[in-house]
Amino acid sequence: MSLFPTYLRHDVEFVEGRGAELIDENGKRYLDFGSGIGVTNLGHCHPRVTQAVIEQAQKLWHTSNLFSIPLQEEVSQLLCEQSGMGAVFFCNSGAEANEAAIKLARKWAKESKIILEPEILTFEKSFHGRTLATLTATGQNKVKKGFDPLPGGFRILPCQDIGVVKKATGSTTAAVLLELVQGEGGVKPADIEFVQQLAAWCKQKNILLIIDEVQTGIGRTGDWFAFQAYKIRPDVVTLAKGLGNGFPVGAMMAREKLKPILGPGSHGTTFGGNPLAMAAAKAVLQELKETTVLGEAKEKGEYLFQLLSDELADIPEIKEIRCLGLMAGIQLHVPVAPVIGKLLKQGMIALPAGENVLRLLPPLVVTKEQIKQAVSMIKQVFSATEAAGNGLELLQAVER
Repeated sequence: MSLFPTYLRHDVEFVEGRGAELIDENGKRYLDFGSGIGVTNLGHCHPRVTQAVIEQAQKLWHTSNLFSIPLQEEVSQLLCEQSGMGAVFFCNSGAEANEAAIKLARKWAKESKIILEPEILTFEKSFHGRTLATLTATGQNKVKKGFDPLPGGFRILPCQDIGVVKKATGSTTAAVLLELVQGEGGVKPADIEFVQQLAAWCKQKNILLIIDEVQTGIGRTGDWFAFQAYKIRPDVVTLAKGLGNGFPVGAMMAREKLKPILGPGSHGTTFGGNPLAMAAAKAVLQELKETTVLGEAKEKGEYLFQLLSDELADIPEIKEIRCLGLMAGIQLHVPVAPVIGKLLKQGMIALPAGENVLRLLPPLVVTKEQIKQAVSMIKQVFSATEAAGNGLELLQAVER
């Protein structure tokens, strides 16, 4: 093979997808509770998004950001209407969106607060991307090994505690970067009291509050954006994943007051916001705005959590179940990789979130019957383990 071995891939090739289902090269159907790592929020091959991309592909794929792209204005307006933000920068990925937010915060701090070496506070277990800056901001050492020297300008705090934040805040602090649900860090929703105290502290100290919604945005938690459930108004919000429903699109949104900071020549991208990407994003946003998908997603999230809690309550390998909207994490006492392998053999796709958390990210269009089926499959895996008499040993042997 001529590919870099950067991924540990399952020996499955998918050739078709519809809604919350995927079909492999042998015709086997899978219930998709991974959504391409939280990307296909509207399901695979959503008719509206598919048609929008086809129509745009027949007209114009790409020009460059040296010319006017009307679709960018339309999509940015839709995003600002729903978020309360005042400006949008389009890119291609979540890492790029976070890079843009980091650059914005540093430039703002230099120009508005005369901070020569701005510092951004982040948190342990966070994940913000794999570029040099975003992996440095990430609170997980495993993604940083081998990539020294890393850039400065970040301080990772040991916990989400307002007292710790206040103690760490100094004259060089420019911003705080926070995930409201740590996806890669174990599907851990932030405490609402902490988030509201943090927002108040940032406002008091004139520090930017950057919310990383790369995974939680675009309806994943049952609201347009997770910050809306926490009843705060950030200064900067980053998006990707669900924004294009599988087409590569990222965005960095900011309050109106920050718009002048990134003037001509200060930042840019070749592919970001091209007509094809914007056609996909516009279709996604219109679907969320004009249908009942969001309200139903919140209801389905509650149904998923209740069903997981009821059906898996007596399974000894399960420590805790966490859920916000259609974003669920099942904390295990055993390694998660063998569980994922066993589910895949049964015909269900799930994800890890660290070594011991089973992560579920079904499309927002998943049906209650499919949720019921997925929970039943998870229960079967652990029931078979329990029947075998040694849960840990059996689970570790599943993929041998």
